[in-house]
This record gives sequence, C-alpha cells and structure tokens, in this order.
Amino acid sequence: MNFDGINEKTLVLVKPDAIQRGLIGEIIGRFERKGLKMIGIKMMSLDDDLLKNHYSHLADKPFFPSLSKFMKSSPVVAMCYEGLEVVNAVRLLCGITKSREAEAGSIRGDLAMSVSCNVVHASDSVENAKKEVERFFKPEELHDYRKSDYEHVYAEDEK
Repeated sequence: MNFDGINEKTLVLVKPDAIQRGLIGEIIGRFERKGLKMIGIKMMSLDDDLLKNHYSHLADKPFFPSLSKFMKSSPVVAMCYEGLEVVNAVRLLCGITKSREAEAGSIRGDLAMSVSCNVVHASDSVENAKKEVERFFKPEELHDYRKSDYEHVYAEDEK
C-alpha cells in the first residue's frame, strides 16, 4: 500500500501544568487511540530565546512575561505527529484554547479549566506546524517508519 500522501506533520507540546499533574500518558493515549503516527518525542526545558521565537505573536502582550514564566516552570514534552490532515485532527482532539469552554471529550475539555493552563499546545495551521516542528526538532530526531495499522486507520482512497 502507498502511504506517501500521509505526511503532514504537526507539533504538540505537553505543557508544564500537564507534566505536574501526571497527564503525559493520558494525553499521548488520546493521540494513539485516534490512530496518529508519532514520529518524534522528547522532554525538554524551554529557554527565553525559544519562547520568544515560538510565541513571537504574543511577545508584546502584557501577559507574555507570565506565559514565559509558566512555560519555564517545568519541562515540556514535545511531540511530532504525522498523518492525513493531522494539524486539524490534533486541533479537534485538543479542543479550544479556553479549556472551561472546550467540548467534553476533547483533551482540554476533559482535563483543563484555564486559558493558560490548558495542558497542551498544538500547531494552528499547516504553515505554522512546519515552522514549529523545525523549531523543536532536528531532522535526525524525526523518524520515518511504516505504521502497520494505517491499513485500519485510513480508507483506501485516503492513502
């Protein structure tokens, strides 16, 4: 079977609040049950330069210093997932940013109540996902492998 078309990538960060609450496995499990292919994972501490780059669209906001402090309060788990329309699929799994209004069944809807402490970050577009994956992962940290269950995740015309 040809799975060449299933190569869109996205970034997910398990944020400090989720790390402290012991939710790493629960969050990863949600993506695994969906059938997504993880091609990279690492735990890391974030520094000021990476945060200013990653949140450049928020760097001039009054709340940026507290956001930065929060994101440096504990390590994060960075993950890269690959799949057909994976950016949108991950966003739907995560739920909206304001967690207390996120749909029940979504990660944020089930596991969080806050806007900032919303347990995960997920790329918001294909263009941003490409930049974010490159920001958090070196090419050699991403793995190209055949995911055998794709035969049972995608229909023939989606491959």
